[in-house]
Amino acid sequence: MNRAGGDYLDFPYHIDGRGRTALTDEDDHIRDLVHQVLFTNPGERVNRPDFGCGLGQLVFMPAGDSLAAVTQFLVQGALTRWLDDVIAVHRVDVVPEDTTLTVNVVFSKRSTGEQRDERFLSPWRV
Repeated sequence: MNRAGGDYLDFPYHIDGRGRTALTDEDDHIRDLVHQVLFTNPGERVNRPDFGCGLGQLVFMPAGDSLAAVTQFLVQGALTRWLDDVIAVHRVDVVPEDTTLTVNVVFSKRSTGEQRDERFLSPWRV
């Protein structure tokens, strides 16, 4: 949500040190949006049952190249579907490391064209 002064509501929602709703800048807001798409399972949101890419559903799959390929496909498709008006996704790399999946997303912000490279770690153990 865009707020006056170009600030955005921080995610997850919380109260800042002044007792007000915490705000963040555009870069952190976009990272928060990507995080929400990655770690929301379809069916979690009542009014948007198909939102998210369902990484949490991969928790029982064995780690390895096949899991990395499935994850890469899911992430690329979901980010393009849900955030195409905010970012242009250039590349998604998924690396299984021991019991964790590392998801690297390279994208450009549509508002400025600035390229970003963000890293996300799976919150589960595979």
